[in-house]
Amino acid sequence: MARALLIVDVQNDFTEDGALAVAGGAELAARISAFLHRHAEDEYDLVVGSRDWHHGDDDNGGHFAGPEGPDFVTTWPVHCVAGTPGAEYHPELDTEYVDVDVFKGQGTPDYSAFQARTDGGVPLAGLLAEHHVTTVDVIGLATDHCVRATALDALAAGYDVAVFDDLVAGVDADRSARALDEIRTAGGHVDHSDMDEGLANPGGAVL
Repeated sequence: MARALLIVDVQNDFTEDGALAVAGGAELAARISAFLHRHAEDEYDLVVGSRDWHHGDDDNGGHFAGPEGPDFVTTWPVHCVAGTPGAEYHPELDTEYVDVDVFKGQGTPDYSAFQARTDGGVPLAGLLAEHHVTTVDVIGLATDHCVRATALDALAAGYDVAVFDDLVAGVDADRSARALDEIRTAGGHVDHSDMDEGLANPGGAVL
């Protein structure tokens, strides 16, 4: 019985000045780093970082908007193209504690980290099984999109799931609140970390 931390999509394109910026994303990256320094080695058997890793030469299954422009529901501006600066982790995220990277959206409109695979092609669920993980904590960006999808997929797969509400940030306040309620209703936990001890909430972030 092992415990994993999933860090969802803390990438340049989802933080300030990125293609799909979330307010407070940069400060959230620093806050997550502080959490990792405090907890990663002693409390987690596996730390996984997920990244959008889209193709740059197609619409990724309709995920990238065409000439009509994005609707910001199912179609989006070009973002997190594999190998570009926008797809890299935000520099405030300390990746020293990330054991494995998984990549999603490679030609498909993926949101959940459970749709992601390692460089070697191992799906996230297989990776967690290899490490005998039964408990998953989910943090990162964005609450109302990929965090939501990842937590719900983890619950559907039978994991004990918690989302730390002070270690996520969302695009829309109401939609983010509904996402956390949906996770609770599905059997997940919405908890608060201990990071308020000496470190403020990300300024302007929508939980």
